[in-house]
Amino acid sequence: MSVIVCGQKRAEHPFYLEELGINIYSCQELCYVVYHHPLLFMDGIMDQSLVDFIRNEFNMGFVAARLEQRMKSGEKQEDILLFFMQECNYYTTAELNKLRQTLMSFKKLSVFEYAKKKADYLAQFKQYGRAIAGYEEILEERDGRADDQFVSRVLNNLGACYARVFQFRKAMDAYDKAYEKRKDMSILERMYHLTLMDGGLALKDRYQPMVSGELMEKWKREFDQIQEAAKGSPEVEQIRVLFEKDSVRRMEGAAKLVEEWKQEYRGMA
Repeated sequence: MSVIVCGQKRAEHPFYLEELGINIYSCQELCYVVYHHPLLFMDGIMDQSLVDFIRNEFNMGFVAARLEQRMKSGEKQEDILLFFMQECNYYTTAELNKLRQTLMSFKKLSVFEYAKKKADYLAQFKQYGRAIAGYEEILEERDGRADDQFVSRVLNNLGACYARVFQFRKAMDAYDKAYEKRKDMSILERMYHLTLMDGGLALKDRYQPMVSGELMEKWKREFDQIQEAAKGSPEVEQIRVLFEKDSVRRMEGAAKLVEEWKQEYRGMA
């Protein structure tokens, strides 16, 4: 993603925002990120390290002191964020009111809905390891307080994240449990796609009567279309160049490439 830089003091030592994989260089950039990604700032990102960054890199000692005071008094995270945004004077009153409404809408969500929304957001930015941890925590702590439809959606998204980090067996297990909670054929389709990506996987016997040969052919065509559409991606181009090399360099390059992908996709904390 890109961030707008709007003059004033630029940090000599940027603040790395791991959730988005970007460096913050100015007060305006920080405001921009808070305004457009408030969900990421509602669980303590505004901590002492960020306050020190604001003090030292932006020369905003007074604001930093006020932030520390509010944090020590146990003020709500959303109120601390709004105070900072007001002090930076980057967004209008109307825009800050809109931000306040967005923050309040998050607070109205149930504990599990909020946790899922946060995990979904992390997955959107390829923070798959963090998203997986979030989904698994929901499943561990739900204790009968979440209905089957909700649990199935969590399991479905968990399966998608596992697939993106090449853990296909765990993905299959998550999809299997998701289908038990919600009989949705799209989940079976994802399970079938996993069998195409990992020859060691197969649909369980109990699913065979529900999946005709004609349906599998249809899913296979759709899968092939997705694969074809992906051929122009940078990742696939890397593979093409890799296989033009001699066998020794190819193996070395393959190991390095897979490790890079795993690091990118897992984003583990």
